[in-house]
Amino acid sequence: MTREKSIAVILREAKNLYKLGIRISGIPGRGEILTQKIFSMKEAVLRFIEDGDSIVMGAALEGAIPFAVGHEIIRQGKKDLTLIGPISDMLFDQMIGSGCVKEVIAAWVGNVIMGVGYNMRRAIEAGVPRKIEIQDYTNFTISLAFHAGALGIPFIPTKSLLGTGMMSEGQPFKEMECPYTKEKLVLVPALKPDVAIVQAQRADEEGNTHFWGGSGVTKEAALAARKVVVVVEEIVSKKVIQRDPNRTLVPGFLVSAVIQEPWGAHPSPMQGYYNRDHEKYMTYHQESRDREEYLKWLEKWVLGVEGREEYLKFLGEEKMKSLLVKRHRKSLPVDYGY
Repeated sequence: MTREKSIAVILREAKNLYKLGIRISGIPGRGEILTQKIFSMKEAVLRFIEDGDSIVMGAALEGAIPFAVGHEIIRQGKKDLTLIGPISDMLFDQMIGSGCVKEVIAAWVGNVIMGVGYNMRRAIEAGVPRKIEIQDYTNFTISLAFHAGALGIPFIPTKSLLGTGMMSEGQPFKEMECPYTKEKLVLVPALKPDVAIVQAQRADEEGNTHFWGGSGVTKEAALAARKVVVVVEEIVSKKVIQRDPNRTLVPGFLVSAVIQEPWGAHPSPMQGYYNRDHEKYMTYHQESRDREEYLKWLEKWVLGVEGREEYLKFLGEEKMKSLLVKRHRKSLPVDYGY
């Protein structure tokens, strides 16, 4: 039996067994074809994120940042990762400080309230805890790079970087003459991440994912990546997803794993669920200023907790209540009839 035929047979069997909820593995290749996509945080990170992977995180810009996933990656000791994101917030800073990052491809790394990311600065200036490589993009060129990756083309042209310092030596961008108009263009190379982490409000068991609010370049990142891991506040039935199909940002056939992790984006906000924890950003700014103080923070909030549930116990019920949405803005229902 040929490899192609064996895959086809397994896929047919998987479809038949899906109703039984049986998980099928053993497909040739790096990954596994799963009939059941719901995983715990610990299991998903163990199975779908490998040492040396390139990972998109924080693609929605300043909201819906997957802090819970980042913390689990640190706990599991993943190493030599390349982090990709537009405004990555202080999650990238935390991961850099833990020593699991070898390269960053981003438009900005820091603390969206306080500014500087001290771990990022220490890594670049002093190699603490290790030296990291940096590829400097803009938010727009990150989106273009993902779009090229999703289309399966090696680059995409733009005019936006012409005449800027982004075209300096060492940058990944190239200049060319348009074969049609003779204009100067900049070529942005495609980004094809190993994994895209999508933080969203809800998904069904197949990974069809609803998102509302500012999504940034989340869709482009998911389309470009080889694997997509979705983290949601709640898992809902297929009927809930099907009643509002236009809110589906990521279709289930792209998704490798679905993780239900309430408050998984804290301290960043999740539209409709909880607001940004401003105090957390300000205290982290002070606690990460010094390497030894950062290590104390890391032990308390990441390494010293089993998972998100224990993290939330440390956070406290009173703090969580204070962050809940107070002024609701419900959308109007629409008619999908025909």
